[in-house]
Amino acid sequence: MASVKQLQVTFDCAEPERVARFWCEVLGYEHQGSACIDPSGVGPRLYFQRVPEGKVVKNRLHLDVRVGTGLVGAERVAALEAECARLVALGAVRVRLLLADGQNESCLVMQDIEGNEFCLD
Repeated sequence: MASVKQLQVTFDCAEPERVARFWCEVLGYEHQGSACIDPSGVGPRLYFQRVPEGKVVKNRLHLDVRVGTGLVGAERVAALEAECARLVALGAVRVRLLLADGQNESCLVMQDIEGNEFCLD
């Protein structure tokens, strides 16, 4: 049985190159047409394909952009807020801050430039 060597995450969208440029800026990836490539070769390739229909409901799968790893409390929230400000300047939308609840650390729910949900974690 063959083992999987690479993973690509594919997004349906209206404007593939625009959305690819956004995510390359978010992640520090290299932009290649409708794709984002991790320059270190470690992260998955992100591919953006044009579809005729628009987004209708909440994503069943979303990305977590890990900016608060190892941080807790106010220090974690400050890191999330700082990254949120950077991403809003790129066109993202802040949805809501979910504060730590005893089981999960704080995270910030956002939307990309086409309304796809993602979290700052």
